[in-house]
Amino acid sequence: MKFFTRSKAMLLSALTMLFVTTACGGSSPSGDAAASSAPSQAPIASASPAEPAHKLTLMLDWYPNAVHSFLYAAQEQGYFAKQGLDVEIQMPADTNDALKLVAAGKVDLALSYQPQVLMARGEKIPVKALAAIVRHPLTHLMVPADSSIHSPKDLAGKNIGYSSIPLYEAMVKTMVKADGGDPDKVNFVDVGYDLIPAISTGQTDAIMGAFINHEQLILQKEGHPVNSIDPAKYGVPDYSELVLVASDEGIGTRKDDFGKFLAAMQEGQAYVQEHPDDALAILLKHEDATAPLDKDIEAQSLKVLLPLMDAGDKPFGYQDPASWDKVQQWLSDNGLLPAGIEAGDAFVNL
Repeated sequence: MKFFTRSKAMLLSALTMLFVTTACGGSSPSGDAAASSAPSQAPIASASPAEPAHKLTLMLDWYPNAVHSFLYAAQEQGYFAKQGLDVEIQMPADTNDALKLVAAGKVDLALSYQPQVLMARGEKIPVKALAAIVRHPLTHLMVPADSSIHSPKDLAGKNIGYSSIPLYEAMVKTMVKADGGDPDKVNFVDVGYDLIPAISTGQTDAIMGAFINHEQLILQKEGHPVNSIDPAKYGVPDYSELVLVASDEGIGTRKDDFGKFLAAMQEGQAYVQEHPDDALAILLKHEDATAPLDKDIEAQSLKVLLPLMDAGDKPFGYQDPASWDKVQQWLSDNGLLPAGIEAGDAFVNL
C-alpha cells in the first residue's frame, strides 16, 4: 500500500513558489490589510436567519485526516451555518495548491505551515496566517527503536533520509549543533517521498520529514517501531505545524466572515475534544477514495494531535507573536528568508 507523506506537500510547495508569485501577479503584500495581533474578546453574533449564507471556500493542505476533524465537525454539527456561512471544504488536486490558490484569490482560506507562510512573504506572496491549528512541530527526526542514535549528536557519519527540502536540512543541522555535534558530519540522502521504506529497509539510519501522527504510527503498525526526537528540544523554534491562511486582500474585504469562521471552528474543535469517537466517525465519511483512511491510525493520530492543538487559556487558534518572532529569526539565520521580512506582517489574530 502506498502511503502519502507531508514532505511531498512541502517539497512541491517549495518547487512551485516561483509559479505562485506569477499567479499573484508578483504583487507585494498590502499594508492596508494589516490588523492588530490582539485576540478579539467580543463574541461574534450569528447571522440573521433571513440573511443569505455567505459562501467560503477552504482548501486543505492534504487529503482529509484526523487533523481536519474540527472542520468536518463544524460543518456537520451546523456551527458554520449558525454563523451564516456556507463553507465548501476542498482537497487540493496537487498538494502544493492550497497556498498558491489562496494567494491568487481562487479560494478564500487554506491550511499551510507556519515556516512556509513566512517564506512565502519572502517571495512577495501576500498571505497571512489567521490561526494556529497545530501549535507544535509534528515533523520529528525518527530513528529505529533499536538504533544506537539516542540524540542528534549521534548522527555523525550517519545517513539521514529526507526529500531535499532545505527546511528539513536546516532543522537537522540545528539539532545536531545544539546537541554539541558537528552538522558537517551528517550525510543527507534524498529518498524522495519514500521516507517509510527508507527507514524500514535500513536504507537510511534516520529520516527527517515524517510526522509523529502519521508515518510514525504506520511504521509502528507495520512492525518497524521508531523513536522520534522533537526538534523543538534541540534549537529549532517551537513552530506551529499547521496554520489557517488567507490572502492580505481577503482579510481586508472579508474580515467579518473570517471572524465568524474562526468562531465556528472553535466550536468544532470543542466538539472533537468532547466527542472524539463521534468526530472520527464524521471524518471517515469524508475520506478521499484515492487516499483511504485507516480508522485505527486516525484514532491514534487524533490522540496525538489534541494536546498539540490546545491553546491553554487562549481560544483555539490564537497565535503567539513571540513564536512568529522566533521562527522568523531562525529562518533568517539559516538563509531561508531574505532580509526585511517582518514576523508581524505574516499573521493576525482577528
